Amino acid sequence: MLEIKNVTKIYGEGETKVVALNNVSLRVEKGDFIAVMGPSGSGKSTLLNVIGGLDRLSSGEVLLEGKRIDNLDENALVEIRRGKIAYVFQQYHLIPSLTALENVLLPLIFAETSGKAERALNILKRVGLEKRAKHKPSQLSGGEQQRVAIARALVNNPLLVLADEPTGNMDQETGQKILHLFDQLNREGHSIIMVTHNPEIAKYAGEIIVLRDGQVIDRINQRGGNQ
Repeated sequence: MLEIKNVTKIYGEGETKVVALNNVSLRVEKGDFIAVMGPSGSGKSTLLNVIGGLDRLSSGEVLLEGKRIDNLDENALVEIRRGKIAYVFQQYHLIPSLTALENVLLPLIFAETSGKAERALNILKRVGLEKRAKHKPSQLSGGEQQRVAIARALVNNPLLVLADEPTGNMDQETGQKILHLFDQLNREGHSIIMVTHNPEIAKYAGEIIVLRDGQVIDRINQRGGNQ
């Protein structure tokens, strides 16, 4: 479903040059659940950003369903993100003036589909926030805001979910609920790539990819040992 071919991402030049990704190649099949681990500065978030089209590559290719997406213009990338790739950021990026339900509805504004409000409310229910649908972000806890952000990412039923420390601002109980939701979504056929520092969270994934200095140094199939 997703193929990353010889991807390099370099920030800066000369003495300020930083090689965030160094010739990384990776295949993700439909239904894969991959945890990306590694020390700070290893390239984990950069990897998500180049897959989602938030960062341009220095070299290499990113293909989704056999078609290159790394060379698309911004309008085409917005269409890809709107329908096929969802991103759960470390920061919530909710609009303060909108309610939880209205924030979740945002990706559906241009969708030619009926029952938008019902779909948004159903996904809020899946993250346990249907009773907070009319609350604005300032009236929600950090964990609740993150769950709204996750609901917004999932409302378009994406093929691929990119999650950067999705439970980082939650208590353990709430975090477990979100991870169970990710596990359920994965079983329903969604592919998930999740950045985490926490080995306990990584256990939910079927495979762990370990990055160091912008390179893949290990791939661990948790259903069958190292690859």
